[in-house]
Amino acid sequence: MNIGVLGLQGGYQAHIQCLNKLGTSCSLVRDRTTLKATDALIIPGGESSVMITLLKQQQLWNSLIDYEKPILGTCAGAILLAKSVESPTQDSLGRLNICATRNAYGRQLASRVVEGHCTVRDLGMEMIFIRAPKLTPLEKASIKILATYQNQIVAVQENNIIAASFHPELSQENYLHRYFIQQISVLAHQSHSAC
Repeated sequence: MNIGVLGLQGGYQAHIQCLNKLGTSCSLVRDRTTLKATDALIIPGGESSVMITLLKQQQLWNSLIDYEKPILGTCAGAILLAKSVESPTQDSLGRLNICATRNAYGRQLASRVVEGHCTVRDLGMEMIFIRAPKLTPLEKASIKILATYQNQIVAVQENNIIAASFHPELSQENYLHRYFIQQISVLAHQSHSAC
Protein backbone atom coordinates (compact mmCIF):
# COMPACT_ATOMS: atom_id res chain seq x y z
CA MET A 1 0.00 0.00 0.00
CA ASN A 2 1.35 3.42 -1.00
CA ILE A 3 -0.55 6.37 0.44
CA GLY A 4 0.24 9.58 -1.36
CA VAL A 5 0.33 12.87 0.53
CA LEU A 6 -0.24 15.98 -1.57
CA GLY A 7 2.95 17.96 -1.03
CA LEU A 8 2.41 21.26 -2.81
CA GLN A 9 1.60 23.42 0.24
CA GLY A 10 0.43 23.14 3.83
CA GLY A 11 0.99 20.61 6.60
CA TYR A 12 1.89 17.58 4.53
CA GLN A 13 5.00 16.71 6.58
CA ALA A 14 2.90 15.98 9.69
CA HIS A 15 0.84 13.46 7.68
CA ILE A 16 4.04 11.78 6.46
CA GLN A 17 5.27 11.51 10.06
CA CYS A 18 1.92 10.11 11.17
CA LEU A 19 1.91 7.45 8.43
CA ASN A 20 5.55 6.55 9.19
CA LYS A 21 4.62 6.14 12.85
CA LEU A 22 1.84 3.74 11.80
CA GLY A 23 4.27 1.75 9.64
CA THR A 24 2.50 2.60 6.38
CA SER A 25 4.34 3.23 3.13
CA CYS A 26 3.75 6.74 1.81
CA SER A 27 5.08 9.20 -0.76
CA LEU A 28 4.83 12.88 -1.59
CA VAL A 29 2.59 13.73 -4.54
CA ARG A 30 3.59 16.78 -6.55
CA ASP A 31 2.72 15.76 -10.12
CA ARG A 32 0.55 13.37 -12.12
CA THR A 33 3.22 10.66 -12.25
CA THR A 34 3.52 10.40 -8.46
CA LEU A 35 -0.30 10.57 -8.13
CA LYS A 36 -0.75 7.61 -10.50
CA ALA A 37 1.59 5.51 -8.33
CA THR A 38 -0.62 5.86 -5.23
CA ASP A 39 -3.26 3.55 -3.77
CA ALA A 40 -4.89 6.40 -1.82
CA LEU A 41 -4.32 10.10 -1.22
CA ILE A 42 -4.26 12.55 1.69
CA ILE A 43 -4.95 16.23 0.99
CA PRO A 44 -3.54 18.15 3.99
CA GLY A 45 -4.49 21.36 5.68
CA GLY A 46 -3.01 24.61 4.43
CA GLU A 47 -4.38 27.54 2.44
CA SER A 48 -7.06 26.18 0.13
CA SER A 49 -6.96 29.07 -2.37
CA VAL A 50 -3.17 28.69 -2.74
CA MET A 51 -3.58 24.93 -3.16
CA ILE A 52 -6.09 25.46 -5.97
CA THR A 53 -3.61 27.67 -7.85
CA LEU A 54 -0.78 25.15 -7.40
CA LEU A 55 -2.94 22.16 -8.36
CA LYS A 56 -3.91 23.87 -11.60
CA GLN A 57 -0.31 24.91 -12.31
CA GLN A 58 0.87 21.31 -11.81
CA GLN A 59 -2.00 19.98 -13.97
CA LEU A 60 -3.31 17.98 -11.00
CA TRP A 61 -6.74 19.61 -10.73
CA ASN A 62 -8.55 17.42 -13.28
CA SER A 63 -6.57 14.38 -12.15
CA LEU A 64 -7.98 14.80 -8.63
CA ILE A 65 -11.51 15.25 -9.97
CA ASP A 66 -11.09 11.89 -11.77
CA TYR A 67 -9.14 10.13 -8.97
CA GLU A 68 -11.14 7.02 -8.04
CA LYS A 69 -9.05 5.76 -5.13
CA PRO A 70 -9.66 6.61 -1.44
CA ILE A 71 -9.02 10.20 -0.32
CA LEU A 72 -8.66 11.77 3.13
CA GLY A 73 -8.94 15.56 3.22
CA THR A 74 -8.18 17.49 6.41
CA CYS A 75 -9.11 21.16 7.01
CA ALA A 76 -8.19 22.83 3.68
CA GLY A 77 -8.28 19.35 2.12
CA ALA A 78 -11.90 19.01 3.25
CA ILE A 79 -12.66 22.40 1.69
CA LEU A 80 -11.17 21.27 -1.63
CA LEU A 81 -13.25 18.07 -1.60
CA ALA A 82 -16.57 19.81 -0.86
CA LYS A 83 -19.25 20.18 -3.49
CA SER A 84 -19.72 23.83 -2.48
CA VAL A 85 -17.65 26.35 -0.51
CA GLU A 86 -18.79 29.47 1.35
CA SER A 87 -17.22 32.43 3.15
CA PRO A 88 -16.07 33.19 0.50
CA THR A 89 -17.09 30.96 -2.40
CA GLN A 90 -14.28 29.39 -4.42
CA ASP A 91 -13.53 26.52 -6.78
CA SER A 92 -13.63 23.00 -5.39
CA LEU A 93 -13.14 19.46 -6.63
CA GLY A 94 -16.81 18.69 -5.92
CA ARG A 95 -16.06 15.17 -4.72
CA LEU A 96 -18.09 15.14 -1.50
CA ASN A 97 -21.75 16.06 -0.88
CA ILE A 98 -20.96 18.70 1.72
CA CYS A 99 -20.84 22.48 1.92
CA ALA A 100 -17.65 23.74 3.58
CA THR A 101 -17.81 27.11 5.34
CA ARG A 102 -14.27 28.44 5.66
CA ASN A 103 -12.89 29.59 9.05
CA ALA A 104 -16.23 28.77 10.73
CA TYR A 105 -14.49 27.82 14.00
CA GLY A 106 -12.46 31.02 14.15
CA ARG A 107 -9.29 32.50 12.69
CA GLN A 108 -5.70 31.50 13.55
CA LEU A 109 -5.88 33.04 17.05
CA ALA A 110 -8.89 30.84 17.85
CA SER A 111 -6.90 27.63 17.24
CA ARG A 112 -7.45 25.11 20.02
CA VAL A 113 -7.30 21.49 21.15
CA VAL A 114 -10.69 20.07 22.17
CA GLU A 115 -12.33 16.79 23.08
CA GLY A 116 -14.84 15.74 20.45
CA HIS A 117 -16.82 12.56 19.89
CA CYS A 118 -15.91 9.76 17.50
CA THR A 119 -19.21 8.23 16.37
CA VAL A 120 -17.51 5.21 14.75
CA ARG A 121 -16.29 3.85 18.07
CA ASP A 122 -18.47 5.95 20.45
CA LEU A 123 -15.53 7.41 22.34
CA GLY A 124 -13.95 10.77 23.07
CA MET A 125 -11.44 11.99 20.50
CA GLU A 126 -8.77 14.70 20.59
CA MET A 127 -9.31 17.31 17.87
CA ILE A 128 -7.05 20.18 16.90
CA PHE A 129 -8.82 23.08 15.21
CA ILE A 130 -6.79 25.58 13.17
CA ARG A 131 -8.93 27.90 11.02
CA ALA A 132 -11.28 24.96 10.66
CA PRO A 133 -14.20 24.82 8.21
CA LYS A 134 -17.76 23.85 9.11
CA LEU A 135 -18.97 20.78 7.18
CA THR A 136 -22.67 20.66 6.30
CA PRO A 137 -24.00 17.55 4.49
CA LEU A 138 -25.98 18.37 1.33
CA GLU A 139 -27.41 14.85 0.96
CA LYS A 140 -27.57 13.32 4.42
CA ALA A 141 -28.51 9.87 3.16
CA SER A 142 -25.16 9.50 1.38
CA ILE A 143 -23.00 10.88 4.21
CA LYS A 144 -21.70 8.84 7.15
CA ILE A 145 -20.87 10.98 10.20
CA LEU A 146 -17.51 9.96 11.69
CA ALA A 147 -17.06 12.60 14.39
CA THR A 148 -18.82 15.51 16.07
CA TYR A 149 -17.86 18.43 18.31
CA GLN A 150 -20.52 20.26 20.35
CA ASN A 151 -23.23 18.64 18.17
CA GLN A 152 -21.53 19.91 15.01
CA ILE A 153 -20.38 17.49 12.30
CA VAL A 154 -16.57 17.64 12.02
CA ALA A 155 -15.70 14.45 10.09
CA VAL A 156 -17.64 12.64 7.37
CA GLN A 157 -17.32 9.82 4.88
CA GLU A 158 -19.01 9.29 1.53
CA ASN A 159 -18.04 6.06 -0.24
CA ASN A 160 -14.21 6.10 -0.30
CA ILE A 161 -13.74 9.77 0.59
CA ILE A 162 -13.23 11.07 4.15
CA ALA A 163 -13.07 14.71 5.21
CA ALA A 164 -12.33 16.28 8.60
CA SER A 165 -12.55 19.88 9.83
CA PHE A 166 -9.73 19.32 12.29
CA HIS A 167 -6.08 18.18 12.04
CA PRO A 168 -5.89 14.47 13.02
CA GLU A 169 -2.24 14.35 11.96
CA LEU A 170 -1.36 16.57 14.96
CA SER A 171 -3.14 14.32 17.48
CA GLN A 172 -1.25 11.66 19.42
CA GLU A 173 -3.91 8.98 18.91
CA ASN A 174 -3.92 8.99 15.06
CA TYR A 175 -7.34 7.33 15.01
CA LEU A 176 -8.61 8.90 11.78
CA HIS A 177 -5.47 7.82 9.90
CA ARG A 178 -5.83 4.27 11.23
CA TYR A 179 -9.49 4.27 10.16
CA PHE A 180 -8.50 5.58 6.69
CA ILE A 181 -5.88 2.82 6.30
CA GLN A 182 -8.48 0.25 7.36
CA GLN A 183 -10.93 1.62 4.76
CA ILE A 184 -8.26 1.40 2.02
CA SER A 185 -7.66 -2.26 2.93
CA VAL A 186 -11.40 -3.07 2.95
CA LEU A 187 -11.98 -1.39 -0.42
CA ALA A 188 -8.92 -3.08 -1.95
CA HIS A 189 -10.18 -6.47 -0.73
CA GLN A 190 -13.66 -5.80 -2.18
CA SER A 191 -12.13 -4.76 -5.49
CA HIS A 192 -9.92 -7.87 -5.58
CA SER A 193 -12.86 -10.15 -4.73
CA ALA A 194 -14.89 -8.65 -7.57
CA CYS A 195 -12.22 -9.55 -10.15
